[in-house]
Amino acid sequence: MASRVPSEVTTLVHDEEIHAECRAMAQVLDRIGDKWTVMVVGALSDGPQRFNTILRTVNGVSHRMLTLTLRGLERDGLVTRTVYPTIPPKVEYELTELGSSLIAPLRALAAWGRKNRPAIEEARLRFDERPETV
Repeated sequence: MASRVPSEVTTLVHDEEIHAECRAMAQVLDRIGDKWTVMVVGALSDGPQRFNTILRTVNGVSHRMLTLTLRGLERDGLVTRTVYPTIPPKVEYELTELGSSLIAPLRALAAWGRKNRPAIEEARLRFDERPETV
């Protein structure tokens, strides 16, 4: 049986599919790789919370940045925003099922970071001590 040699067109289509997947993955990583996203998901991992509670929990985040982060997470389907008809209005944020599925990978990544931080810091020191080359 003769083996099939991919044509140039087939290869180009395959390459474009790979590039499209990489672009899509880059968009996902832009969202979940953001430091505020990681911290907000961590804060919401204990259950629904109000904006000011999240603001107090996530050290260093500004009101504006938290607003943008929560909107992005809501847009991506990771968080739901529930407004209760009270006076004043009560708003809670909660991880969706999709958002909750992110907790385990983030915890694994955090464990990897803790385990490998000394090696990374050592590598950075060695790199920074090297003479600069052009």
